[in-house]
Amino acid sequence: MMRTMALALVAAGFGLTAAAQESAPPPPPPQAASNEAPSLVTGVCVQCHGATGASADPALYPHLSGQVSDYIVKQLRDFKAGVRNDPVMTSMAYTVATDEDARAVANWYAGQTVTPSAATQPDLIERGKKLWRAGDAAKGIPACSGCHGASGQGLPAQYPRLSGQLPSYLAQQLQRFRNGERANDPEGMMRAIAERLTDNDVKSVSEYASGLR
Repeated sequence: MMRTMALALVAAGFGLTAAAQESAPPPPPPQAASNEAPSLVTGVCVQCHGATGASADPALYPHLSGQVSDYIVKQLRDFKAGVRNDPVMTSMAYTVATDEDARAVANWYAGQTVTPSAATQPDLIERGKKLWRAGDAAKGIPACSGCHGASGQGLPAQYPRLSGQLPSYLAQQLQRFRNGERANDPEGMMRAIAERLTDNDVKSVSEYASGLR
């Protein structure tokens, strides 16, 4: 019931949200506190996410460059609390001992230049564009841009940046939301949306989001 209500609220409020996003430029990413990467980044995170947030293995790890700082902090907390499970990150998150450590890592990656990504399957772009901009009312799917921004920049403290992200990673997370493997979305919002997506929808919107600038 709560998931259905949350989805309805997203769909109902999309027009106002989208209008505000169209009229206001995306906020600049937080600046890293120092010109030098935190020791956790250079000693731990770099192995998978790179020093500047460029994934070391596109098949396994997401880009973190330009990601919303508050979102990174939340995910680290969720991994540590067992709210979000991942065979690698669940254990790695414990190396981030304090909230101050988490914030330092998050601010560093948020302040890095977003790694460009490009769609690799042009035939999926049109469907992805429709889902991103308008959703699919017949299937009860709200527009992705209503929460993630017209250009995929995300909203601080609420929704992650998706532009420039690896399409393989985006598709993987949508599939995990759909089958319940990932359940750290507030009020089950992403699970409710993902359940309405076909495999082709997942591929299409992932490809489109990846190429946003």
